[in-house]
This record gives sequence, structure tokens and C-alpha cells, in this order.
Amino acid sequence: MKRIDLARVAGALALAAVAVMPAHAASRTAAKPSASAAKAPAPAASAPAFLKLAPIVYRERRLGNGLQVITVESRSSPTVSVQLWYHVGGREDPPGRSGFAHLFEHMMFKSTTNLRAEQFDRLTEDVGGSNNAFTSEDVTAYHEVVPSNHLETLLWAEAERMMNLKVDEANFKSERAVVEEEYRQKVLASPYGRLFNAFSSASYLEHPYKRPTIGKIEDLEAATLSDVVAFHRDHYRPDNATLVVAGDFDPAQLDGWIDKYFGAVAKPAAPLPRFDASEPPWPSDRTAQVTGPQVPLPAIAVTWLAPPVTSADAPALQVAAAVLAAGDSSRLNQSLVYRQRVATQAGFNADLRVGPGLLVAYAVAAGGKSLGEVGAALLAEVTRLASVPPSAAELAKIKTQLVTEALVSRQTPLGLASAIAEAAVLQGDAARVNTELDDLQRVSAADVQRVMRRYVVAGHKVTIDYRQEEGAKR
Repeated sequence: MKRIDLARVAGALALAAVAVMPAHAASRTAAKPSASAAKAPAPAASAPAFLKLAPIVYRERRLGNGLQVITVESRSSPTVSVQLWYHVGGREDPPGRSGFAHLFEHMMFKSTTNLRAEQFDRLTEDVGGSNNAFTSEDVTAYHEVVPSNHLETLLWAEAERMMNLKVDEANFKSERAVVEEEYRQKVLASPYGRLFNAFSSASYLEHPYKRPTIGKIEDLEAATLSDVVAFHRDHYRPDNATLVVAGDFDPAQLDGWIDKYFGAVAKPAAPLPRFDASEPPWPSDRTAQVTGPQVPLPAIAVTWLAPPVTSADAPALQVAAAVLAAGDSSRLNQSLVYRQRVATQAGFNADLRVGPGLLVAYAVAAGGKSLGEVGAALLAEVTRLASVPPSAAELAKIKTQLVTEALVSRQTPLGLASAIAEAAVLQGDAARVNTELDDLQRVSAADVQRVMRRYVVAGHKVTIDYRQEEGAKR
């Protein structure tokens, strides 16, 4: 695989930085212009040159048991990343059992037939590597990085916990307690945890995305071991998973190891559960109120329905979100925090998913400012992007930042494997890893305006107020 030329990326970033540098900042490093030069009109900002990116060369195959396998050889370092993405997330949680997918993110680190509890950590961390996992609405993913001479052991361990996980009462109760404590820390103890946890539940009308992926304590407490065993049986199987290996390996040797360890995992006779869900168009604007016992300053959030991540509008929405909220120079930060001083922080996120996603704008009020005042300023700045497009310099800066961030991440086995897994699992096609950055670079100012008009200005919204509970002491 040809490595990305970061010097070209850095050069494009430098050009974008010069394009947006304030005049007073540029004057500190530039020679004093002549009188005639001072009268000359400033040159128009131009878009950065389109970066022609070398494609990532990968191999894709499917085992007899249905496991999708994608491998990418890179000798940039003597390390390798192994990632196993199961096609199950919070959306598949059974009714009244929110948090099941999240529970299994933790359960997979417990004991198997041939591994003691937490021994997976020893196989990675004790040899200088790392491991972690995450659960989203659409997937549960496990990812590791180890020195390449430990690759075979790690493949065996991943296949072992796919095939022989102990889903018993002791492991279930232990990890249920861990998930419940995580909920207490991230949602209940965090000053704004309840607000961020309410984005989906307050917004979706029917889609299972409405259930919080982190789970609810009452749902977890109501679960039984038989519920957990059934969930594991239905979803943790080779034909519902994608294995990605990226880094330093011998391709023929790797294929042999994968066939040896993962090929031995039997495909269940029962068909995969079919997931079928939709979200109706929102018929009107709605409001919701969320309260907490310790809210330092009130906050407001506004959500709109967004298209799936596979939509042709996805790149323009990503760029729009970055124009509004990426960094100190973003529109929301400059307008609400610095100029108007109505908020202590403000943000905007294009939360794109396999199914219908959300566009989320939020702001935390500055002292003495009402939520009405903050909400009006937030909406005005977000909708302004539909009428006042990003300038050439603004657009160049944002696109260069997004592309650079992606390319820098892909220089590591972990980032490279993650990029391919996201394309294969969330977008349904590994080849998207070689086109998505080109699509970002092609986004125009008119594209940004168009998607903001379509999904924000013409769409219905949900407004969520977040305040201190009545009678609660700060």
C-alpha cells in the first residue's frame, strides 16, 4: 500500500491557514507593503488544490460460516490492529431491555472456556499493546493493537470469545452492575448527562433509536439470565460480524490463522433476526423539558431528523457541522460565546447512522441569560448558514481540517482498520473508504446551503430545555 504523503496535506493546511489569517496577524510576519501595493485589491481566496489520494489496497473475503474478513497490509510499524465489529447495537435491544448491546460490550471481557476473566487484557496490555470496545446504536466493536508477533494469539482469543463466551449468572450480574454504575457516572452524576442522554429519546417518534444505548437501570434490573442468553445466541455469531486486520503481517500466514481459528466457529442453524424499523416524517415542531438536580447553568438543544450515513447529502452535512462548531473560529463559538456572550459553549453535530440520524444544535447559557434568549441566538446562527454560505476561505479551512484528520488517523494500524470497518459495516461497502474523502473535497458552498435548507429550515424540530429541578439545591 502506498503511504499517504502528509507533506502535501500539511501544505494544503498551511495554505488554508494563510487564507483565513486576519490582516493584523499577517502584518507581523510580512514585509511592509509599498504604497502602490497597499492600494491594490486583495486577491480572492481560492479553494485548495484537490488532493488525489492513493487508494487503500485491501483484500476482502467471506468464510464458509459467513464471517466477513477484510485485511490491509501496512509495514509502517511492527504492529497490527485486530478489530471485530458485530452488527448489533442499541437498536436491537429487546423492548423493555435497553442496554443489552452495551452489556455485552462488557461481557465479552469475562471468562470463556479457555480464558479467565480479564485475561484478554493480559494478552494485549502485558505485551505493550492495548484493547478497547464501544457500543453505538448500530454496532458493537472490539479493537486491539499488539506487536505483530502476537497476532496469532490475538486471533485465537477473539475467535475463542466469539465461540466460547460464558454467559452465566455470575458474569451477567457482575457486568450488569458495571453498566449500571457507568450510567450513574455518565448520565446521573454528570451535570449535563441527562440532557445529552435525552437527545434520542426526546426526538425519535417510533424508531428503536429512541431507546438509550447506554441502557436504563430499571431495564437492566428487570433482565433475566435467559434474556441475556437469547440475545447472545441471536447476535454474537460469525455471520453477523466483520473482522478487520490492518498492519504488519504476512498475508498467506494471516489467511491460514483466520481459517484455522475463525473457520472453526459454527454458523447457527437459525437465521439471523431481521431488523426492520423506520421513522415517520415529523409532522410538527415539538418541545421537551429535562431537569437535573445539579445544573450549573441552563442549556438548550434543538434536533432535526437527518438522512442515513449512506445518503449523498452526508458529506455536505459533515462540512456544515464543522463550519458551525469545529474549533474556536467556528460560527457558533464566535457568535454565541464571543460576540453576543449569551452562551458559555455551543455546538452542532451531524449524528449520521445506518438508519435515520439526527442533527443536533446545543448551547449552555451564560450567567444571567434566559433560555429564550439563548435558543433564539442558537437558531438564528444555525439557520443563517442556509442563507449566508461559507466563504471560500472558510470552506477551504474546514475541508482541509476534515481530510487531514482522517489521513493522519489512517497512518496507524488502528485508524486504518477503523476507517475500513466503518465503511464496510456502517456504509455497507468497504470500497467507500477510498471515495469518502474525495466526496468531502467536492462539497461546495451551495451544497452546504442546500442541505441546511432541506433538513433544518424546511424540517420540523424538537426543542429540549434543560433546567434545574424545582427545589433542588445547586
